[in-house]
Amino acid sequence: MSIGFEELDFVATPMGPLSLRRRALPATGEDVFEVKLGDDFLMSSQFTAGEIALAELGLGAADAPALDVVVGGLGLGYTARAALDHPRLRALLVIDALPAVIDWHRRGLVPLGTGLATDPRCRLVLGDFFALAAAGRGLDPAQPGRKVHAVLLDVDHSPSQVLHPSHAAFYGAAGLRGLAAQLHPGGVFALWSNDPPEEEFASALDYVFASTAAHVVEFETPSRKGRGTNTVYVARKAG
Repeated sequence: MSIGFEELDFVATPMGPLSLRRRALPATGEDVFEVKLGDDFLMSSQFTAGEIALAELGLGAADAPALDVVVGGLGLGYTARAALDHPRLRALLVIDALPAVIDWHRRGLVPLGTGLATDPRCRLVLGDFFALAAAGRGLDPAQPGRKVHAVLLDVDHSPSQVLHPSHAAFYGAAGLRGLAAQLHPGGVFALWSNDPPEEEFASALDYVFASTAAHVVEFETPSRKGRGTNTVYVARKAG
């Protein structure tokens, strides 16, 4: 029988206390894994439709026959897993700023962890995605200047609700231009957001990229009294 509630890890980070916990749903006994940063819920394995759609919509918009992809933000691994399941995925680099999150996967503390950590196409890299994007030397610390076909980002709650003030500049036109420079022609940038589409961010995307779209992704909520939504922005660089 599943344990009702268990804290699997707790660690102090520069952004606040980070915890991984597992709880059992009362009705079914199914395990749900949750990540919290301070009082904020970052992710739950109960709600993964948006994270999966981030990979499916983002990579679906890329037209290269073999895709080299960067995921910013590892979390519980659902975006990375969906990227690895894409038929044209060639290589995946997953960047996360928190050592504990990478450690959870390598130790098998989260359901998708072992599969991601042992897949030869996938590298888990400790780093600050936003600092790498701003530096202009590429997102792969092992291969400076390397360009990729798609970047999938899921770190902040939304472009206007960031986890750290240093992230905010990325979501303006200058930050997005820096990111676009690290994509191949025709490359794709896709972003997960917990909020409805934001006009200011959509305008910044339109200014930098050749084509853009904001997809609203619906999912069931536990109360069954309504449906939740996430937004997935997809922007494509001129070919």
